[in-house]
Amino acid sequence: MSQQTWNADEYKQHASFVPSLAKDLVELLNPQPGETILDLGCGDGLLTLELQQRGCSVIGVDSSPGMVEASKNRGIEAYVQDAHYLNYHHTFDAVFSNAALHWLTQPEKVIQGVHAALKPKGRFVAELGGHGNIAALLKAMAEVFAENKDFGEFVHPWFFPSIKDYQHLLEQQGFEVKTIILTPRPTPLNSGLGKWLEIFADSITRHLQAEQNDVFLSSVKDKLRPILYTEDKGWVADYVRLRFEAIKV
Repeated sequence: MSQQTWNADEYKQHASFVPSLAKDLVELLNPQPGETILDLGCGDGLLTLELQQRGCSVIGVDSSPGMVEASKNRGIEAYVQDAHYLNYHHTFDAVFSNAALHWLTQPEKVIQGVHAALKPKGRFVAELGGHGNIAALLKAMAEVFAENKDFGEFVHPWFFPSIKDYQHLLEQQGFEVKTIILTPRPTPLNSGLGKWLEIFADSITRHLQAEQNDVFLSSVKDKLRPILYTEDKGWVADYVRLRFEAIKV
């Protein structure tokens, strides 16, 4: 499978709903002036900047060089890093993550690294795609691949855990889970389904030829129009989010 790539300008223009829907996640984190915080999967740094503006000392890490550059342009200390291999030890009061953990398909490694990075009693506050997230989208994409053998095998690039599974992972690595909830969040796609697929399904489709990609986009739209599209609301993705707060013990 090709690794997902990100264009910071495209993301800012067409996927700004991702950080904008996480304002209350910041409130759950409750960042205090003087705290040291790691933003795991910081993206273009919009939420990282908010933490910094609240008086926290923040470091952002992301696997995308383009996103890290965008974060640096906001005045954030940020580094290109695979979050499966964090190398911090007893450094942070909190680790924060929004819409990134579901891209990390070896969660045990990620959680282990977060635990090591936190000071004693440090908190891990995050939101990711949970069980059932984009179920209709996934089904449609898989069906289109199955109907077009020349596309190759459909590979699911995400990790969408249940409450039970993720709580178990956290507790296994030495966290006490304070809160963990799974919430449906139908999310309007103001730039349309095609743009969502271009941005978020890049790793699935990048190997396709231009003509194949056109077939993919039109076929997925046709399958999902009766399910995710209405005249009054336009395209609305079937998001389900898993949100938690856990404490290092």
